[in-house]
Amino acid sequence: MSSAIETIRISELSPKFMARIAGFLYLIVIVFGAFAELGVRAKLVVPGDPAATAQNIMAHQTLYRLGFTAEVFYLACNVPIVVIFYNLFKVVNRNVALLDAIFGLVSTAVEAVRLLAHYAPIAILGGASYLSAFTPAQLQAASYLSLQLFEGGFAICLVFFGFDCFAMAFLIIHSTFFPRIIGVALAIEGVGYLVNSFTLFLAPAWQTRIFPFFTLTALAEIALALWLLVMGINEPRWREQACAAGYPA
Repeated sequence: MSSAIETIRISELSPKFMARIAGFLYLIVIVFGAFAELGVRAKLVVPGDPAATAQNIMAHQTLYRLGFTAEVFYLACNVPIVVIFYNLFKVVNRNVALLDAIFGLVSTAVEAVRLLAHYAPIAILGGASYLSAFTPAQLQAASYLSLQLFEGGFAICLVFFGFDCFAMAFLIIHSTFFPRIIGVALAIEGVGYLVNSFTLFLAPAWQTRIFPFFTLTALAEIALALWLLVMGINEPRWREQACAAGYPA
């Protein structure tokens, strides 16, 4: 896998330029993800009410489809981000950088699969002739269940992403070319994601109580994306660390 990831050679692009590309793509992920969650699902999904949720989705199909499309697009952005991060941080520790890449790709794959559950309500409520075997209430319940499975899939995704945060935190903290405080913030965020997900798995009644306490930890990702986009990395120090690790700088 490492040879495939290294198909983009470090020497082809300036490290600072690569960092800024990663920052730009990361902001796309954050903005599109926020739109899908806050601008679409939060407006259309009525907790505990399958009928109202189904009515909202069918009355705002274009908005619902835009949310789905935004998520597909930002997941595609995750792949080049993984490649760039590996190339930037393998000079710190190649094994941890590879681990970070694997966790990132697995997280993205899990999130991509769960999108089927996001699309399912459109198919279930679409009025196809073969669905006449089910009552409207049954179709509404099936649609709502698919959205619950969608949320469960996100919790699974966040387990892998939590470990991804730990690996990235290690790489940033042990680098000489990136603010270490962002690495510390990412480690805290990783803890938040793991606690949130495993609480949902083991004690779902408590998950809704603790979730608000961990939402602020996502600021670490915003800080990471903005720093990459605006500041990039300290290129002279990156090249020093690359030479020390035996990589061409």
